[in-house]
Amino acid sequence: MTNLMIWPILIPLITGIVLLLAPKRVIFQRVLSLIAGALLIVLNIIILINVQQNGILTLELGGWTPPFGIVLVGDMLAALLITATSIVSLPILLFSVYTIGKERETFYFYAFYQFLITGVTGAFLTGDLFNLFVFFEVMLIASYILIVHGGTKKQLRESFKYVLVNVISSAFFVVGVAYLYAVTGTLNMAHLSQRIGSLETSAPILTVIAVLFLIVFGLKGALFPLYFWLPASYTAPPFAIAAIFGALLTKVGIYSIFRTYSMIFTHDVGFTHQLLSILAALTMVIGIIGAIAHYDVKKILVYNVIVAVGFILFGVSTMTEAGFMGAIYYVIHDIVIKGALFLLIGTMVIVAGTSHLKQMGGLIKHHPVLGWLFFTAVMALVGVPPLSGFVGKLMLIQGGIDAGQYWIIAVMMITSLLIMYSMIRIFLKGFYGQIKLLKADQYGSSKGLLLPCAFLVVVSALLGLGAEMMYPFVETAAETLLQPEIYIDAVLKE
Repeated sequence: MTNLMIWPILIPLITGIVLLLAPKRVIFQRVLSLIAGALLIVLNIIILINVQQNGILTLELGGWTPPFGIVLVGDMLAALLITATSIVSLPILLFSVYTIGKERETFYFYAFYQFLITGVTGAFLTGDLFNLFVFFEVMLIASYILIVHGGTKKQLRESFKYVLVNVISSAFFVVGVAYLYAVTGTLNMAHLSQRIGSLETSAPILTVIAVLFLIVFGLKGALFPLYFWLPASYTAPPFAIAAIFGALLTKVGIYSIFRTYSMIFTHDVGFTHQLLSILAALTMVIGIIGAIAHYDVKKILVYNVIVAVGFILFGVSTMTEAGFMGAIYYVIHDIVIKGALFLLIGTMVIVAGTSHLKQMGGLIKHHPVLGWLFFTAVMALVGVPPLSGFVGKLMLIQGGIDAGQYWIIAVMMITSLLIMYSMIRIFLKGFYGQIKLLKADQYGSSKGLLLPCAFLVVVSALLGLGAEMMYPFVETAAETLLQPEIYIDAVLKE
């Protein structure tokens, strides 16, 4: 069963390589990509169930035992995230079939989409910090191609900033890895957790390294004040590409903070995690200010991506079981609901011909299904019970209470109300209000676009309605993070 661990990485990697060889065969590319996406969902669900039944899965590549060899580790957090990744990537891929355009399809869109999934999945599964850097680069190189794919003026302008920020971030990543290796003599995460516990004399330098990694992962995850590159970068590419970015890319940076700040950098929680909680609160505030200040529906949604970063990392900073469970549940919810909302807003823009809210109106007359799918997704995002956002936020509040972070709970509650304002404004002005266009005059059709939107909205609803079924999985993931010895024993087999 442990050999299954390599296939979530190999399937999109091999698919991407095959697609590179047939750039002009569009139908073949579509079919192969969709088959690979469906296969990945099935495989990841099998891994998820197996981890829950049998414990952490490990795969020692090349037969080299850790900490000397490369190891893939499938604990419950990784299994949940790779499953969510595959579930959200398939409908976004289907949406792209209808919207991305044949010109982009013939220029390796599907191949680099698969490479992006390879990098994201590998980052979640690796048990080694240097290989986390490697998979980050695989993901980023694919994202560099996708953000500029099509070569519009806006894409070219924003891609320069996006690439520059990530190159600088990657350089800091290498520096952080070098310092950490110099202090501990290892980069295996389990071994690092074990070693750092016995290096109390090196606590000051470890705190500096912890902050350096927070800068690196904060840049990649859009934590305040390092979020500045995200709003314009995520609104530049087509909606299918923006959707996979909004659903997944910041989550890899968040996951990295989750992993390092629960297993490795726990020697000075009073400083590092308090700093993280303050930055998380500021991220919520700056994100929601951006969301309510704009009338461009794409920017409103992108700033809500930033708000979610603050919510999740607040849970990480609490170092409590409820906080961890809330953060894990919320990140899964956010992957799904952000994917759904990007596709729904993309469909709105396609039929209205504009992304400016003041130029929309009355869309629900001709697109009632789209309107009510959007309304349901907004309710899930806000956290109206019993939808998925409610479950995660409830756990986050409990974690904040356990940690005594009452002022951040207040910030989170106020931010949640403002999220509702920012998104309901889209619903009222975009779907209701004065009808701007007759159906015959609309710029595009929603044909084929509602199915992937509906799929993700249904998944989000099931995450809320099936919270009792999800609870054991999330609890197991939180337990592993709070008790690193479980992870250490599974990887180092001590």
